[in-house]
Amino acid sequence: MSHRAILTLLFAGLLLAGCASASPSLPPATHTPQPLVNIRLPMGYIPNVQYAPFYVASEKGYFREAGLSVEFDYSFETDGVTLVGTNNLQFSLASGEQVLLARAQGLPVVYVLSWWQDYPVAVAAKTEQNIRTPADLAGKRIGLPGLFGASYIGLRALLDSAGLQENQVTLDSIGFNQVEALLANQEQAVVVYANNEPIQLKAQGVDVDVIRVADYVSLASNGLITNETIIAERPELVQRMAQAVLRGIADTLNNPEEAFEICKKYVEGLDQANQDVQFEVLQASIAYWQAERLGYSNPQAWENMQKTLLSMGLLSQPLDLSKAYTNDFIAP
Repeated sequence: MSHRAILTLLFAGLLLAGCASASPSLPPATHTPQPLVNIRLPMGYIPNVQYAPFYVASEKGYFREAGLSVEFDYSFETDGVTLVGTNNLQFSLASGEQVLLARAQGLPVVYVLSWWQDYPVAVAAKTEQNIRTPADLAGKRIGLPGLFGASYIGLRALLDSAGLQENQVTLDSIGFNQVEALLANQEQAVVVYANNEPIQLKAQGVDVDVIRVADYVSLASNGLITNETIIAERPELVQRMAQAVLRGIADTLNNPEEAFEICKKYVEGLDQANQDVQFEVLQASIAYWQAERLGYSNPQAWENMQKTLLSMGLLSQPLDLSKAYTNDFIAP
């Protein structure tokens, strides 16, 4: 997808030659500050250290320097993908499967920045269960939030990697009670986020084996989305938003301790929480954001995601992936 280059012309001051009797130089030009563009950004979750790059970008003024006033929206009622797809919001955070499923429904959303380079879904089991590879899941009882969303898609990708069908395991919908279910031995394994629940379990003295989806298949994960209209009509807005977010990611990677302190201003109760556990969650999350080219979308990850959704019957036919994502707004 090609876009017009955004050129900034810098004018040097005029060099006035003449004698002392020449007309006085003009006073310096005054510039009227441009109003900030208001951005309401659906986050899709409660305030959390995992949103550190956005808190850093806000606290350090990166959004404001880009001419943006960003409000974080954590409302569960806010359907960011639909609002962006109908051009009622400029941006949202979304995952790769959400983008493809939305486009299949005719919503022209476009993924413009890959925040998470790897899919963070995993399966955790107590070490005594001897569940260490996807093949070991055969015949096991597995708890997960439900037969929907990233957890379900990640599990299906793991099963596919081992040549297993869903009917070869027993799935229990347990809501977001994976830690409690595993502690109570209600499930032999649970679907988790590798940067979260395993750390909580470890903090409670429970040894677990973790099977990361990212170790078996690359899937398009969480990132920043906009829509085709905004890209066509306001590419400079997309560029400014993307670059501000990338600055926040880079700073968080380079100085996690500073980012964690900034999080305390945005995450209620973080000061009273178990600091070691929460900082470990941040560090584990950072491992998923690392990349030689920050923000880059891996084409193979999108191919794999589409293949998984097709095999699950969530997509009825392949989509044109070149329209679903772009790397045009990140550094070359």
